[in-house]
Amino acid sequence: MSKQYLRLGELLITEGLLTREQLDRALELQKQSPNELLGTIVVKLGFVSEKDLTVALSKQLNIPYISREKGLLTPNKEQDLSKLIPEEFARRNSVLPLSLHHNSLTVALADPLDIVLLDNLRQITGYKIHRVIAERKDIEASINEFYAEGGMLTNVIEETYAAQAMDMTVVEPREQLSLDDLVVSAKKPPVIKLTDLLIRQAIKKRASDIHIEPFYDKISIRLRVDGILQEIPPPDKSMLLPLISRIKILSRMDIAEKRLPQDGSFRATIENRSIDFRVSTIPTIYGEKMAIRILDRSSTPLDLKTLGFSKEELLLFQKAIHKPYGMIFVTGPTGSGKTTTLYAALNELKGVERNITTIEDPVEYQIAGINQVQVKPAIGLTFAHGMRAFLRQDPDIMLIGEVRDLETAQICVTAALTGHLILSTLHTNSAASTITRLINIGVEPFFVASSLALVMAQRLVRKLCPKCKESYKPVAASLPKDVAWESAVIYKPRGCEACGKTGYSGRMAIFEMMSMNQRMERLILQKASTIDIEEEARKSGMSTLTESGYKKVLSGETSLEEILRATLAAEP
Repeated sequence: MSKQYLRLGELLITEGLLTREQLDRALELQKQSPNELLGTIVVKLGFVSEKDLTVALSKQLNIPYISREKGLLTPNKEQDLSKLIPEEFARRNSVLPLSLHHNSLTVALADPLDIVLLDNLRQITGYKIHRVIAERKDIEASINEFYAEGGMLTNVIEETYAAQAMDMTVVEPREQLSLDDLVVSAKKPPVIKLTDLLIRQAIKKRASDIHIEPFYDKISIRLRVDGILQEIPPPDKSMLLPLISRIKILSRMDIAEKRLPQDGSFRATIENRSIDFRVSTIPTIYGEKMAIRILDRSSTPLDLKTLGFSKEELLLFQKAIHKPYGMIFVTGPTGSGKTTTLYAALNELKGVERNITTIEDPVEYQIAGINQVQVKPAIGLTFAHGMRAFLRQDPDIMLIGEVRDLETAQICVTAALTGHLILSTLHTNSAASTITRLINIGVEPFFVASSLALVMAQRLVRKLCPKCKESYKPVAASLPKDVAWESAVIYKPRGCEACGKTGYSGRMAIFEMMSMNQRMERLILQKASTIDIEEEARKSGMSTLTESGYKKVLSGETSLEEILRATLAAEP
């Protein structure tokens, strides 16, 4: 893909639409957002119009370009093409059927490189797809003329229920479709449209995960939005196997294997955004449960300034990551944003003067200019094995996805003591408990004290919706002590259309940052308790997660209830 778009840049220069300086600037921006297409970047920058870009893409891909002004973007009304591509699907994907010739359907597309969309079109229509390219606005205008008013599908879930109306019996766990039936069912239009709608609804709601769960008499579909699961209307239980099989096919997984867990992935372009989906299945007594992680880098800017650091916290963290050597741990439970924080740190540190290598499980985002390695335990590529190889690669900075055992921890310590900066994560509830955890897994206290530079615990909390949050005066007895609440203005969620009636929109992190000093090192050598280490850290200026959260409440960014929900597990 990147090579194709490099040729596109050269073509735009040849056509006199772009200067070399403009291309260099666009390519530099693409390095910061590698999932964003070069064509989209040059249009956003105003260097090239959408029409000029469409014509250039037509030449580059050797796909015919048609325009509305010349009257070519007109479907053949005698062929009843609206039955092949429903209006709802056409509008959502900016596609328009034009003509049918033998077993080939000519379709106008705004994005002819969307492989998932092309596959959906083939499955829905049953024909080979002949692509032509047109401007999105022209396609949308032609759709308005071609489809009769009121013809849009209002709810694909209702359609799947209607399709099953004659057979609403519950499928027992022992009843299984044959492999051939599964493949056929997964390619039926209702299944394709259900899958497409589910993914797009999740993207629209800013969900991070989709959970498809089978039970005895129903399917449960839930979306994780801002860290909280929300249930959406499910289809009939009989749609479970076709739906799971459809996503498995997209993810290049084995649809015949239902007894063992599987992992897969796929990528789709939705609303001009390239989004990765990481898929996992596990067998349950009522069928396969599927979890889909949505990795939309455009919604997660890898910038330390946007994560929720206060000015003082940001300066302390930046000072630590710019040290030439030492270990930095980011701790917290799964889903607390540890990896995003480390990626943002690498994004700030990367440059031609530094050799940066990571080993992760899995690699969630690709960062230009950084060598990223995926753990593969099945062939012996573990964290420890990868790190030993890294040390022969002349690294300056290494990111280790997680320290899980003594061997990996010892290699981290050795690397930190020999002049390397090590970034990693641990699953601990607080910064102070990280010291105890490292000692408990077998690292000698002397090595912990000598190599550790900074430990930072973090949690993610929901931000109040700025459009509907409202101030209130809470009951004094319910307020935490030792905080000056009397003169503060406190806000609570209310809920509006903009935030989906939740009262919250987006998330930010709260932090507990523990730096090393001589007194701390002495406590580590003495194998002091977590309580003693935390007490010393607080004397040195550390704010706990709860205290950091209260500051966000006082600034009106989140609610008191949200901080208590997120930090309850961190309390001793």
